[in-house]
Amino acid sequence: MNILRGKKAAYYTLGCKLNFAETSTIGQQMEAAGVKTIGNREVADICIVNTCSVTEVADSKCRQAINRMARRHPGALMVVTGCYAQLKPEQVAALNAVDIVIGAEQKGDIPHYVAEALARRSQDLDVVPTTHKHTTVRSTADIRSFHPSCACGERTRYFLKVQDGCDYYCTYCTIPFARGRSRNGTIASLTSQAEEAAKQGGKEIVLTGVNIGDFGKTTGESFIDLLRALDQVEGIKRYRISSIEPNLLTEEIISFCAESRAFMPHFHIPLQSGSDEVLRLMRRRYDTTFFAKKIAEVRRYIPDAFIGVDVIVGMRGETERLFAESYSFMEALPVSQYHVFSYSERPGTKALEIPGIVSPEEKHERSRQVLALSDTKLHTHYNIYKGQTRPVLLEHSRKGNVLYGFTDNYVRVSLTTASASKSGELDNTIVPICLGEWNAAGNALTGQLQNLI
Repeated sequence: MNILRGKKAAYYTLGCKLNFAETSTIGQQMEAAGVKTIGNREVADICIVNTCSVTEVADSKCRQAINRMARRHPGALMVVTGCYAQLKPEQVAALNAVDIVIGAEQKGDIPHYVAEALARRSQDLDVVPTTHKHTTVRSTADIRSFHPSCACGERTRYFLKVQDGCDYYCTYCTIPFARGRSRNGTIASLTSQAEEAAKQGGKEIVLTGVNIGDFGKTTGESFIDLLRALDQVEGIKRYRISSIEPNLLTEEIISFCAESRAFMPHFHIPLQSGSDEVLRLMRRRYDTTFFAKKIAEVRRYIPDAFIGVDVIVGMRGETERLFAESYSFMEALPVSQYHVFSYSERPGTKALEIPGIVSPEEKHERSRQVLALSDTKLHTHYNIYKGQTRPVLLEHSRKGNVLYGFTDNYVRVSLTTASASKSGELDNTIVPICLGEWNAAGNALTGQLQNLI
């Protein structure tokens, strides 16, 4: 692949933490093949866009990102992968800027396909200018492979992909079609990747996947055994579980995290609706009584845990009465934050068979209400810890002598140091910080560095 040597690439990622982890891995593969990542104001020879397709809005953002990249890097080879490319390859291929569409099964071969396309382009130019652009679509058929990924990109935290795919088929969701059936790496391979991250200076790892609590389907292992093995990796000070289904978050997992060396008091648990009737329409695998008991279980074992919760508003069949029921349930839950999504019609999903469409205006209003509730919950969580000293993993900032980081229980902290050099010394370190008032931007608590032991 000598044709790649000396080329420069630009990367753009949309969607979840899993996509960001996979983009970082793609970047590493390209670098190993001789491709450099562009610097500021440089123009790329290759653009790679890793897409999301969780909603129609996400599809639109992907198209906008592709066109924006094409304007920013004229003449670059445009490569599109990810869920949008997997679900709607023809639609992606029809975009004028796109040269290659790569399905999920072919992600590991991106450098090869890029080299192949660049060689073909070179040959075309050597003969006669082409009058028609031909977009190559690399197979988007059945997805069976598990492609490992553990990368940090430009972040302090590493993202370790432990699982991919989903067997749940909720009525509103296309992710099983985009990502395939549930599958995973082995515990041995994942602990090896964590050890490598530690050698590279990583302090914190976020476990990512589509349905990570389902870990073990392809290897006969269990998620709790994975957690126990990762907890033994020297050098990694923190782990966070990015998202886990409530029916898969067992009491054994919660109690382990409460006592473990490195797993943080932090859970992200999708609820989707606080109405049992809507949960049935969604074909979720629990009801509100079960969910409330699960939250209470977390609070019993880990009282100061940060608990983030996903919610969908405006699902087909969600009447005003059912939304009010859902809101009342959410209001009473002792959680830390709600991540709110408006329901989006997705082709091929069972939700399209449900009567009772919610208008865009009503979706917007319901989203506004839950976001306001979330803001109240988040402020309550942060305010509890004002005046406390907690360990914070600091990470670099582009603002000179200002560092940002998170406490063990996911309170965002801003720390102003005496100089940029002092900030450099503290980057990627875990230090005790006394939490103060809200900063001017209202997105973090200010912090005062305490004496290091």
